[in-house]
Amino acid sequence: MASGLLSIAMTGINAAQAGLMTTSNNISNLNTEGYNRQRIIQASNFTVMTGAGGLGQGAHVVTVERMYSQALDKQVLTAQSSVSSLDTYLGQISQIDNMLADQSAGLTPVMQQFFDGIQAVASNPSSISARQSMVTAASTMVGSFQSMYTRLDELEKGVNSQVSSMVNTINGYTQQIGEINDNILKSSALNGQPANDLLDKRDQLVADLNKLVKVDVSTNDDGTFNVFVGSGQQLVVGSRVTQMAAIGSAADPSRIVVGLVGATGVVQELPESLITGGSLGGLISFRSQALDTAFNQLGLMAASVTSTFNAQHALGQDMLGKISGDPGFISNFFSVTAPTVIAKSSNAPAGPTVSASFSAASYNGSNFYTNLTGSDYQLSYDGANFSLKRLSDNTTWTGASIGALNTAVAISSQGPQGFTLSATAGAFAAGDSFLIQPTRDAARLFSVDPNLAADPRLIAAGTPARGGVGLTNAGAATVGSVSVGPGYSVNGMPLTLNYNGGNLSGFPAGTVTVTNGSTTTTYPITLPTDTVPYTSGAILSINATTPATSPSAISFSISGTPANGDVFRLSKNVSGVEDGGNIVRLGKLQIQNTMAGGQSTYQDSYAAFVNDIGNKTASADVSSSAQTALLSQATAARESVSGVNRDEEAAKLVEYQQAYMASAKVMEIASKLFDTLMSIR
Repeated sequence: MASGLLSIAMTGINAAQAGLMTTSNNISNLNTEGYNRQRIIQASNFTVMTGAGGLGQGAHVVTVERMYSQALDKQVLTAQSSVSSLDTYLGQISQIDNMLADQSAGLTPVMQQFFDGIQAVASNPSSISARQSMVTAASTMVGSFQSMYTRLDELEKGVNSQVSSMVNTINGYTQQIGEINDNILKSSALNGQPANDLLDKRDQLVADLNKLVKVDVSTNDDGTFNVFVGSGQQLVVGSRVTQMAAIGSAADPSRIVVGLVGATGVVQELPESLITGGSLGGLISFRSQALDTAFNQLGLMAASVTSTFNAQHALGQDMLGKISGDPGFISNFFSVTAPTVIAKSSNAPAGPTVSASFSAASYNGSNFYTNLTGSDYQLSYDGANFSLKRLSDNTTWTGASIGALNTAVAISSQGPQGFTLSATAGAFAAGDSFLIQPTRDAARLFSVDPNLAADPRLIAAGTPARGGVGLTNAGAATVGSVSVGPGYSVNGMPLTLNYNGGNLSGFPAGTVTVTNGSTTTTYPITLPTDTVPYTSGAILSINATTPATSPSAISFSISGTPANGDVFRLSKNVSGVEDGGNIVRLGKLQIQNTMAGGQSTYQDSYAAFVNDIGNKTASADVSSSAQTALLSQATAARESVSGVNRDEEAAKLVEYQQAYMASAKVMEIASKLFDTLMSIR
């Protein structure tokens, strides 16, 4: 009997001691990150059957259980992945938002200063100082574009660097997870008991990995983990690990993307859409959703200003009396980097080189505008046809050749895209692909023509033609609003028009278009005696059949009441240093619809860009706050199960202490009984 009591007491002491050690371990790891609370699972020993019934044989500790909820842990992982992604995204896009919102760094103030400079020249076209101020303001505006591009370029390089660094860190985590999987398998095989500390460490590694990129985890029957990324791409399967690699994209080598290293060492590039969640996913999202857009919108502004301003500037006359076609005349006030075309690395070697160029600005009879969209494009060849896909919305055009493709784009319902493609001689191979970036780098080399900057007299402020009336005119009509359009000609001037009986005659062969308010009428002209009805204040536009010898693409108005026999003349604007007709039209570009196919102004487009970045920043901020709250809730729920509670553990210490003391008391009684039995003998 005494030996039985001793044996039972010893099991109680051992169980209580295990409880004390487990509780002490919990308390010691109160602040250990990733530690899951443990508890002993105690069970009674087998009962010995006697004639008097079953007699218990004490207790034993079955296992030390880890207080872990896979469901709650998954909730924490999901919330943490979203928080890391949104925080990273917000931290990056806030830099662009702050740059655009900065009144001293944004484009609005410098563009306003430039157009103020234009107005100053319009007020006094012969003032060299006003012209110099305009050039200085133009250079300041250009510098702001370039500075903004440089800042975006720094952000892009930072993203590339961080992607490479995070990939290395991810590889470190996956390697450790694979090693721990192997150790867990070996540990379990030795005694069949869970390796709680290893399980905690593995869970913490998965949590740290999940902060970098969203991963999915599955558990094998042997207790090892499988870790997947994206749509099921393997990172860890048991102890086998697949490494990630940071590589230059096949479509754009300057863009660092993520790939998986195959068994043979070949890297398989992963689509950016598969890299979601975590800091890495946040960086990728920022680059594709905000940074690329910022580059393109900034370039769109620079390219549109350049195209429309240059087109109108080319219609002017400089202070030296030179016009388009004259030696030394500067048509282009600004210049920008040409569209970028990048051949895919897998293209057939020695194939044709594809290039792109900006299309000339369109003209609606009132002002110039561009059709650029600010999107990137992908040119592909399938062996028979070419296709051009606009990546912003996947609109696609096809053609049997590059020329046919250009035509298909120009006549489509979507309208021209503001650029044309060309290719050198040679044969394309099926599968060839090219990334077209019309505006991404346009602001990089945005500049003012150096000759014009050195000599502001070359600003084409005047109009190549001017109007006048005959000295003997008896009526009270005058010629005004003389302007020229694309492809104009001042050949054959002066041109004399005669008024008789309510009609004008003397026009060159071709057509004359009369615009009176919203009404437009075109009159064919075959002989100088052909007449055009006179309407005071109407705009007359001359388009000659032979501009090489006749005035053409010239518009003007005659206002007032003429008398029969009155004559009106259009002549070259010789020595028109005081004329500011063209600089006035250049100033009007600020308020005209010059962008988006003639649907928005410079300011409208820039405001939409700033508003888009601001909305994305605000949305990310709100989403980050919401996800942080969800993470706190999920963490609290998990801690209620897995976390160490100081008060609870203190109570357990007392409980196990008392159990230990009680078992010791049983052992003391058993010892006394044994001594009594020995003394009887």
